[in-house]
Amino acid sequence: MASLSPKTKPPRKTGIAHFFAAAQYSFMGFQRLLRESAFRQELLALAAGLALLAALNVGLPKIIGFAILMLVLIAVESLNTAIEVLVDHLSPDWSEFAKQAKDLGSFAVSCLITANGLYLLWALFL
Repeated sequence: MASLSPKTKPPRKTGIAHFFAAAQYSFMGFQRLLRESAFRQELLALAAGLALLAALNVGLPKIIGFAILMLVLIAVESLNTAIEVLVDHLSPDWSEFAKQAKDLGSFAVSCLITANGLYLLWALFL
């Protein structure tokens, strides 16, 4: 019968091993985020926005600005997903704190979606 004891923490990596471990953790986070439909939609918006800006020849600085804002959106989406995972673990049933935590994460994402939309309009028309 398998042991139900808690897993032991792996030893801390240092030097170049730490760099490769961190890259692996980031890739695993990316793979986890791919399961979120909001993230997949944001990737599509990134590709569409970059294609549109490039097709309309708005200039490299505006394209880079859009890409940076989209990366910030993706980072906040990652943090929002982390909040949701933790909240679902801590409160499997409905609770007010869980609702508020998820609502706040959602609001942060909404703010950046708005910022990205406004930036795209600015880049296209000014």
